[in-house]
Amino acid sequence: MSYTGRHGGEAPAADHTDLILAAREWAQDDPDPQTRDELLALVERVEGGGGGAEEAATELTDRFAGMLEFGTAGLRGAIGAGPNRMNRSVVIRAAAGLTANIAHHLDEVRAKGGDGTPFAPNDAPVVVVGYDARHRSDEFARDTAAVVTAAGGRAMVLPRVLPTPVLAFATPWCGADAGVMVTASHNPSQDNGYKVYLEDGSQIVPPVDGEIAARIAGIRSTSEVPLADDGWVTLGEEVIDAYLAAIASLVSPDSPRDVRIVHTALHGVGTDTVVAALTLTGFPEPELVEEQAEPDPDFPTVAFPNPEEDGALDLALEAARASGADVLIANDPDADRCAVAVPDATTEGGWRLLRGDELGVLLGSHLIMRGVPEGHAFACSIVSSRLLSRMAADAGIRHEETLTGFKWISKVDRLAYGYEEALGYCVAPQWVKDKDGVSAALLVAEHVAILKSHGRSLLDVLDDLHRAYGVHATDSFSVRVPRIEEVAPVMRRLRETPPTSIAGVPVARFDDLAAGDGGLPPTDGLRWYLEDGSRVIVRPSGTEPKLKVYLEAVEMPEPRDGGDGLAHARWVAGERLAALRKDLTALTAL
Repeated sequence: MSYTGRHGGEAPAADHTDLILAAREWAQDDPDPQTRDELLALVERVEGGGGGAEEAATELTDRFAGMLEFGTAGLRGAIGAGPNRMNRSVVIRAAAGLTANIAHHLDEVRAKGGDGTPFAPNDAPVVVVGYDARHRSDEFARDTAAVVTAAGGRAMVLPRVLPTPVLAFATPWCGADAGVMVTASHNPSQDNGYKVYLEDGSQIVPPVDGEIAARIAGIRSTSEVPLADDGWVTLGEEVIDAYLAAIASLVSPDSPRDVRIVHTALHGVGTDTVVAALTLTGFPEPELVEEQAEPDPDFPTVAFPNPEEDGALDLALEAARASGADVLIANDPDADRCAVAVPDATTEGGWRLLRGDELGVLLGSHLIMRGVPEGHAFACSIVSSRLLSRMAADAGIRHEETLTGFKWISKVDRLAYGYEEALGYCVAPQWVKDKDGVSAALLVAEHVAILKSHGRSLLDVLDDLHRAYGVHATDSFSVRVPRIEEVAPVMRRLRETPPTSIAGVPVARFDDLAAGDGGLPPTDGLRWYLEDGSRVIVRPSGTEPKLKVYLEAVEMPEPRDGGDGLAHARWVAGERLAALRKDLTALTAL
């Protein structure tokens, strides 16, 4: 759309004229009365002058700062009117760009008479669409189905609100060219998003994301995109039954089932699927955190619906303490992430939330114990702990380090297991080529039950791993900004004048990941290895306006005062982490 045209009414202030023209043209093209009225109300506040006019102009400027960017995470942003927001206009264009790109690749393959498409070889585009319980998710899913159908393709919509991993499973199970999941995962309630999967159920990667983005950019107006009134298929429960049967096969039929579980879905869509998976495999039905068990797009009991955030699991931990549970399992709102807390008498409150890296290596150790097929690999992202790679080497398992995101982890050849520190675990890549908080919950339940039968716990296994391979203490923090563009000056400063020592320890190696240092595809990030074995990584978030910092300190326990020195090693590693965090907080200050 070109932002030109005329409108009636009084002439606005000169410096807002183009903005108002653009807003009125967008509103005229908007198929949604709700967002159309929202946009026009902002325009009227700007035109009216007086109190609130400049505030409205600032808001309008942000909404028209550009089209919401389509990248390897698809779309994600605040719900609202305008091109820089999640709304029906933006979703319809995204669906049209995706459908056109699939059709183009299918035509190319037919013309060449061979393979080569990143999509399934259907006669016309076939797309599976899933959605969670966020505000307007069902509408965005319906619009996607309407676009695919009107373009001559076939759209299949999941039967109800469901976890993202069910969509990732359903895409290849249905033989589709692509899958679309309408979700913003663990973002705040005002956000929504649009994730695209390839025919094998893995997330899109370059160059496909760029191709789709180019086709979206070529759409001049939403009104030029045809929408069908009906004609798509709503799938039945059989797709969920197939998913549950697949992940149920992960659990050994002979392993113990005696485990008491407390579960929270954090107001998301995970409860029904997690409970069904656990009971199907013979585990006791978990105790639910009732205040958070049902989907609620406003997430009323948490500030941020992300298990990593401080306070998000307070209600769940309270329930776990009261019930005498063996383990607390939490999912984020679309249930692709899994968090775990366990009893710990040494911790205030008696329960301890495991860090993402801790759960990552615990799941890895469980899979090693069960046996990994020869030639298969473990993988984790560059921001995750290096402990898994050392465990894999000791077990004779190939390990690969990837860029952040499961779009890269899932591409590892013959992947058996992959994880990243942000509570994402791919334990069944043969079924779901993405992080899956439901199948991960199953393996956590099995692992805890097996250990319980031997009088042991997950913390005992973590002690064993730290004694064998060294304490790998990790930490991370984020520098939040109003707009992602504000991160660039910090990255530029660190790139141009990188520190030669951090926390008093000389830098042994510095990698500019944007230049491809370290042998990985170029990505915006910086990495330092220090002479004491510590590691620091700084990168912009791919989905939120913030700069992310990742820290790791490694210390090998040595015999001390008649003991194995594990406690002292953890103290030393903790002190190093604290010093690293202090320096990086100063270095990344805006």
